[in-house]
Amino acid sequence: MYHKTDVHIGRKVRERRVALGWSQSDLADRLGISFQQVQKYESGANRISGSRIWDIANVLQTPVSTFFEGLDGANAAAAAAGGEEERSFDRQTLELARAVNQIDDEQVKTQLIRLVKAFAKAA
Repeated sequence: MYHKTDVHIGRKVRERRVALGWSQSDLADRLGISFQQVQKYESGANRISGSRIWDIANVLQTPVSTFFEGLDGANAAAAAAGGEEERSFDRQTLELARAVNQIDDEQVKTQLIRLVKAFAKAA
């Protein structure tokens, strides 16, 4: 059984990797590890050491704290006790968010978000 905190951290690694448009192999190459190891980190199957989190944060150009966001003391206790799991995002959702964030024109971005919400409401 995977520890929920490890799953949370792995999910954050995956979200950041996908936001950058990188494959697991891209991240693995930059870290000098196998893509299988990245898979295990992202699934929570393997716990990420402090030094490896530091390396991952540097490679992904994000603060180490990114991986712990949404995991405060109460959430950590609930996670360890098997409480409600935080919502994870699929690859398409992350790719959509990445694409929208690349739009510089705020009006276009706002209109696109309204369009997506309209489609979601109609579905």
